[in-house]
Amino acid sequence: MIFIRHLSLFILLIPCCIPAASAQSDPVENPQRPAVRATQASCGEAPREDALVSLCVPPSSSEEDAARPASEFVARISLNLPNGTPLRIALDQCTRVDHPGEMIHGKVVETVYAFDQPVIPAGSIVSGRILSVSPVSGVKRTLAYASGNFSPFHKYEVTFEMLTLLDGRQFPIKTAVSSGKAEVVHLLSNPDKAKQTGAAGRAADNAKQEAKGKVQEAREQVHETWQKITAPGRMHRFEQFLLWQSPYRRQYLEQGTRFVADLDAPLDFGETTRTGVQLAAVGGAPAPDSTLKARLVAEVSSATATRGTAVTAILTEPLYSPAHQLILPANSRLVGRVLQAKPAHRLHHNGELRVIFERIETSEEAVQALSQMQAHAENSQASSQAMAGNLEGLEVARSAHMMLDAEGGARTTDSKTRYLSTGLAVLLAAAATHPDGEHGTTDAAGDPGVRTAAGGSGFRLTGALLSLAVKSAPVSMAFGAYGASASIYSNFISRGQDVVLPKDTPLEVGFGRPPPTAASQPRSP
Repeated sequence: MIFIRHLSLFILLIPCCIPAASAQSDPVENPQRPAVRATQASCGEAPREDALVSLCVPPSSSEEDAARPASEFVARISLNLPNGTPLRIALDQCTRVDHPGEMIHGKVVETVYAFDQPVIPAGSIVSGRILSVSPVSGVKRTLAYASGNFSPFHKYEVTFEMLTLLDGRQFPIKTAVSSGKAEVVHLLSNPDKAKQTGAAGRAADNAKQEAKGKVQEAREQVHETWQKITAPGRMHRFEQFLLWQSPYRRQYLEQGTRFVADLDAPLDFGETTRTGVQLAAVGGAPAPDSTLKARLVAEVSSATATRGTAVTAILTEPLYSPAHQLILPANSRLVGRVLQAKPAHRLHHNGELRVIFERIETSEEAVQALSQMQAHAENSQASSQAMAGNLEGLEVARSAHMMLDAEGGARTTDSKTRYLSTGLAVLLAAAATHPDGEHGTTDAAGDPGVRTAAGGSGFRLTGALLSLAVKSAPVSMAFGAYGASASIYSNFISRGQDVVLPKDTPLEVGFGRPPPTAASQPRSP
């Protein structure tokens, strides 16, 4: 009886199970799927083809980037100063060179850039110390004694260890410092370039220059010399001249002495961002007659360089277009070669050197920034482009006696007073051989003034005092002859001076477009 009841319930449940089974049948037979349709209705974006049917996959980041305009892309740029970045420093106080450990203090005279940002502004304060003071060699001491200098200068080594920015931030630094330059000069190949704004301006300037004539130029030189004599600080310069004549004097680093301190460790100033619009012109060609400010990577000398010797410089300031768009960030490279090199020779023949720059290479930071947007930004500028660049200016020590010609060639020059100084030394030597006849008497020792001048010609202040005190014609004649011989040798017989552009020499390079034949040639690896 119980069995019959169970069988009856099973028969009654069969019609209820048929719809459930049909709902789980093949989707071809029943394409309507309410559950899946509800899930898809809740998704705002269409699923990817390889996604599960029950999942809604949003578009990938690359698909989002492709949909955005190029102007919205942002590149992150590191503001980092690598090893070897030079800081140009001028001492702001006089410091005696006496023993290691003496503190020195100065200021940065040229702003340092990372990419297009000034990270170390001019006027930032640096402090350091004297590392070592070397003894004077026997040869150098003997030559100094022969010139009446009984306290020859010692070689020294300094370092700068702390950098303080204008906003008060401080950075400990490690530096390798070159020898100091007491005076520097800024040479220009064409000083009137800034005034020559067009063909009419150039023609007017040329006419004025021709009208001046040689007499007017001589008057201007005399006027400039008188201005230097009467300029503030003339008493200090006169004191320095007297000290230089003294046989015993202390060694000082004068205020204004220039040093170049290369960073031995990188400095990190964080990072910045630039959009595709801000980087759109990077790698483009500068406007004609643009001036690129750079520094030499390695020393170039007329004594060792030959035609074709490679020359490389690095931009120290970013270059912008007339529309103020960044074209070349700092640390871009200028690649060139030596076009002419003439070493110095005997008989005082001086050296000559001329370099040209033929290619610009965009900095690594710019290449990395552009690579972040290369799939999006419409920037097709090349990382290297041809150019024709000549030296338009450079900064060197005054003691180098260097000048630039109109084409950017550098050569050393001789002092304009060498004929006068040599002739005066010869006249003093001849005058010392004659006795002094005055008031009917004859003084075999010669005139005291002549004796003093002849002694000073040979041994500076020491010789002048000895000649005056000894009252001996042979002594005066010996001093005078020595001074005349030394002047003739140094000014006319000795080897001339080579053109030396030290490492990190500041350069100003004029940009010019290369000839069509040169621009079409492929770049050599």
